[in-house]
Amino acid sequence: MFYFENIDAVLFDLDGTLIDSAPDLGAAADQMRVSRGMPSLALDAYRPLAGSGARGMLAVAFGITPQDPQFDSMREEFFCNYENCMTQRTYVFEGVDEMIQQLARAGLKWGVVTNKSARFTDPLSRAMPLFATAGTVISGDTTPYAKPHPEPLFEAARRLGLEPARCIYVGDDERDIQAGLAAGMGTVAADYGYLGEKADTADWGAHARIKSPIDLLKLLNKP
Repeated sequence: MFYFENIDAVLFDLDGTLIDSAPDLGAAADQMRVSRGMPSLALDAYRPLAGSGARGMLAVAFGITPQDPQFDSMREEFFCNYENCMTQRTYVFEGVDEMIQQLARAGLKWGVVTNKSARFTDPLSRAMPLFATAGTVISGDTTPYAKPHPEPLFEAARRLGLEPARCIYVGDDERDIQAGLAAGMGTVAADYGYLGEKADTADWGAHARIKSPIDLLKLLNKP
């Protein structure tokens, strides 16, 4: 079994890794369908692409891409819908609270690095008790770059006062692993998450994979 050594902090992706926001993201997109007289779609249709935010949700709901002339206006409509409902159905994945408590007991810092913009991460992190102990929350617009660029991870390490090599990054999208590897961090693929458009995490090149949040603790213990 793989074990991480000399680690001082664990950084996490947000949606699909710490919290299940798919119900609210899907509801925001589905509201757009219903308002246009289209039939509602089941949550299962939205869930796999929830980690892709507006791009993923609008692709499911309407089959459009960012190149579509209507994309920008529809994205803003989606954002407004999501702002109005983003804490109604979102919950912390089972095992996450215990995992965070165990990290604290082990003397490890933790933080969040997400591509979600601060427009949403700020109110979410204020509303959910889980984030009260986070050492840092880096949003998609905190730096000039978003994942898979490593700069958001570098910024998180700087704010924690640590070298990147002393951190590991956990995420449920291939971009997370790409960013973590580029930052020189240990990487963990969250197999329980949304997994993006490429679902085989074995192909991502992560140092380790976990099937539940609590499994992360096993990677931090020496045999």
